[in-house]
Amino acid sequence: MGCHGDRRGLAAAPSLPLPALAQAEGGGERAAAPGPTMLSHSPGIMNIGTIDVYLNKLGTNLQTMVYSEEEQENEAWKMYMARKNVVLEFLHSDLSLHLLKRHHKRIELLKKCSYYIEILPKHLALGDQNHLMLPTTMFQLIDPWRFQRMKKVGTIQTKIQLLLLSDLLEQLERGREELVHFLETYDMMTFLSRWDLVKKRLSSLSEQMDNFLAMLVPGRLYVKHRLVSDVGVTKVPHIRLVLSTKMPVMFDRKESVAHEDWVSLKWFVTSQQPQLEQYELRFKLLEPRTPQERVHCGIMPVTSNTCEIRNLLSDHLYRFTVKRAETYTLVYEQWYDSITLKTKPYLEDGMESSMSEP
Repeated sequence: MGCHGDRRGLAAAPSLPLPALAQAEGGGERAAAPGPTMLSHSPGIMNIGTIDVYLNKLGTNLQTMVYSEEEQENEAWKMYMARKNVVLEFLHSDLSLHLLKRHHKRIELLKKCSYYIEILPKHLALGDQNHLMLPTTMFQLIDPWRFQRMKKVGTIQTKIQLLLLSDLLEQLERGREELVHFLETYDMMTFLSRWDLVKKRLSSLSEQMDNFLAMLVPGRLYVKHRLVSDVGVTKVPHIRLVLSTKMPVMFDRKESVAHEDWVSLKWFVTSQQPQLEQYELRFKLLEPRTPQERVHCGIMPVTSNTCEIRNLLSDHLYRFTVKRAETYTLVYEQWYDSITLKTKPYLEDGMESSMSEP
């Protein structure tokens, strides 16, 4: 029995050193008592070497995981900065505050402009002065009643265009505020997760800006019916109607001055070379003191950019307005410039008043 016990001990611990094996053969009781070496090979228990290997692998895996997380964070940060720079570049170039202010001023200027219908042969561009047919000849061929209808269409189209420009500019300003809000409030992960939304907003604003810039220039009038009357054997010319603008007429505040009983007025056209035009000048007395003074007003046709109005009342306040004279092709003009001047008191009036003082 002891011998069988020794064999089981040998079978169970083949890696025992020789002194331990000799002790197991010397006595069955010692062989039956398991030593600490046999405990190290029990199922589910690792020896020191195995634990070291496991810890080394675990440390390597942890380092790899930490490195991967850092690399992912770096890549996410690079992506965030690149996309953020795209938004910043759009805000600084296409949607800057300076540019929006310029567009505001341009819309205000367009609201002060005069709008006309211009008749051109189809092969000529807007502003081309090399007309093969004189405008007077054109108007002789065009049906007057149909042309009046087209003037109404031009008036409506101009009003709509000005309203749309103001609306588009407001949308662009709101869009800029949204993009700035994205940059200031979104953290990196939120910004990246909502990049598709931001990208769609950028595309929409870019398209709106293109539409806005295209509408700054008055375009073609769409004619549904023929404007040219039947002229028998005469060849009907191919014409097109376009809206053209003239810059507003404005008083020269420095050159317009008042004297005792007369004023000298001067005006100019913004961003336009001086040219011969007809103007309509109006004046009206403000704060009349007698019933006769209530009707002290008048209208004067002028063909230059200067005018003197005499026989005014001294020491009185007058309002003067100037605009272009209405022509056959005018379709829209809502604004006119005005200036208020006060005539000086007569010198003798001033002397009498000074002498009457105690």
